Amino acid sequence: MESSPFFSETSSRLPDDTVFFSIFPDSSLSVTGISETSASLQSLHLQIIDFVSPFTSPYIWQHEPFSLSIAPSSSCACTDTPTPHLHGKLKYGDNLEDEWFAVFLLFRISAAFPSNSIRVWDTDGEFLLIEAAFHLPRWVNPETSRNRVFIRGGDLHIVPRSRLLDPSLIASLRFLIERSHESIASDSVQSALKTRILDYPERAWRYMHRVRVRVPVSVAQVIKHEPFLISLAVEGFYDRDVDSMKHAAKMTKFLSKGREEEEEEIVLVLVKMSRAMYGQLVQQKFQAPNGYPMPSINDRDAYIEAELGMKIACGFEMMYQNRKKVEEDGKGISWSKYKDNLEKNGYFEGLVSGSKEYKRLMENAEEYYQKSSSFSRTRDIMSAPVRRIDEILALPYSEDDFKGQEVPASDNDSWLYDGEDELNSVLQERQKEMEFYNAKKERKQKAKEKQEAGSSSDANVNNFDLGDISKSIQQFINKVSSYEGAEAPKTRGSDEVNIDADRFMKDIEAMLGMKGHHEQADDDSDGSEGSSMDMDFDDFEDDSEGEESDEDTKESFMESYSGAMSEELKNSTLDKSFEHVEPKENEEPSKSLDEEFTPIDADFNLVKNLLESYSSQQGLPGPASNLLGLMGLQIPKDSDEKK
Repeated sequence: MESSPFFSETSSRLPDDTVFFSIFPDSSLSVTGISETSASLQSLHLQIIDFVSPFTSPYIWQHEPFSLSIAPSSSCACTDTPTPHLHGKLKYGDNLEDEWFAVFLLFRISAAFPSNSIRVWDTDGEFLLIEAAFHLPRWVNPETSRNRVFIRGGDLHIVPRSRLLDPSLIASLRFLIERSHESIASDSVQSALKTRILDYPERAWRYMHRVRVRVPVSVAQVIKHEPFLISLAVEGFYDRDVDSMKHAAKMTKFLSKGREEEEEEIVLVLVKMSRAMYGQLVQQKFQAPNGYPMPSINDRDAYIEAELGMKIACGFEMMYQNRKKVEEDGKGISWSKYKDNLEKNGYFEGLVSGSKEYKRLMENAEEYYQKSSSFSRTRDIMSAPVRRIDEILALPYSEDDFKGQEVPASDNDSWLYDGEDELNSVLQERQKEMEFYNAKKERKQKAKEKQEAGSSSDANVNNFDLGDISKSIQQFINKVSSYEGAEAPKTRGSDEVNIDADRFMKDIEAMLGMKGHHEQADDDSDGSEGSSMDMDFDDFEDDSEGEESDEDTKESFMESYSGAMSEELKNSTLDKSFEHVEPKENEEPSKSLDEEFTPIDADFNLVKNLLESYSSQQGLPGPASNLLGLMGLQIPKDSDEKK
């Protein structure tokens, strides 16, 4: 089956607003006889129905009650594996409380009958995972959750992917039996789900609404004997169509005597329904049929009670007549859907409705539909309320049975108009959950980044040598600089460009018309008398003496220059801005022209000044970082740096 959008394992053909559940006994996986398995399922079925009865007896379900049936060994809607099990479905419609009340019952069943594994899903797929989406393992998604999610022993279980890569239903059920301790979901997932059903069953009972209504005595008689049929009456009213309205206009079943004795046909009773049903009745405007007894609008309370009762009575009439029609001719809502599917699939081959061939195909379709097992099941379910209503109204009854009885006041319905506060409360809880999830995710990300940065910083600090700075600067100074600029010590990944500088300069001079000028300059210099090119070679006959004289001159000059510079710097504060060379142990300090002016440590001062400049940038781009980056050096960040 194809997956639905989110955590889905169901077909898109499943009805909307319906929850499905299956209970798989451990014994069904063992090799036993068919009769023994059937007897075991029947016993389990009765035990579960008896167990849930105290929870469900005070409750009115929106469309249909919580129920289970025995699924045979053949495949059913819940699984493509022939496994005997119990199966059920519950249409909750507009009342989401029904779905979560059913989930509560399934958790309680799993706790009371621990040797069973339970699956539950709806048209959204694995909606239990959706509820706990902020707490799931990362690998859980709609594609990987198939045949993995179960309720067992009162807890949610997710069969781990590390154990079963693509499990079948049977494989997962066996895994739960043998190693359920490995599949139990995390505490955060359990907490998210159990918090959602924490207030049940009290929450479900609290969401029942009791209201006083004025109805025909026949309707009061039905509600007295079968109060759960109110859900079908509200459904009939809320889902009415044009054909149903025709039945409401006549009221042939529930107001047959009212044509003559109107006042005696209306009685005051207390009806219990869900809040969703009450809202569906109150929020819709509906005109009373002609001849339906209604009190004066001046009597406000009586009119409101009668108006609500009129809607209920019309709902009973429409529901009864529609289902009776299904019993009589096998048609109705289900037949209409069946017919529509035939038309969409081209069954009538474009024939004109009413033609001979069209009628023949229609008769064949009707015959097949009536004989199909689908029709048989639908007919039994749809016609059951009709037979029960006929049985109730066949008993003797009169308006005297309901008169003289004290009817309690209606429950306060302020919740219908103040629902915004409750909605905001739910949204705030979801918002807090989302914020907590995002904060937790952000903390993990920051911790990861900090750990990576710390390890990277430690590595840089351990591998970084301050001496590399001075060496790189010296290499940079010793590099040749040309018209292209200074060459960096390390290549930057680009190919070197070789160029003949002399040839390039000559080409430039030629372009600028400078060649003749240079040639003229050369001629003038050759012909002039006082030119520096006129050399007296006699002065250099003794080369050795000349070199010695030149060296003495240089040394004399450097001593004079150094003395003058030291004398100049002596009275300034510049000396204090440099770090001086400290004499080593057992080493006499060098003597200079001024004992107080000691040599400076050039490399140390260079590194110190660069680091101070880098620190003053506060992590931003600047001259120090740019220069060091050009050298291929990256200084580690200061670990004590305040952010």
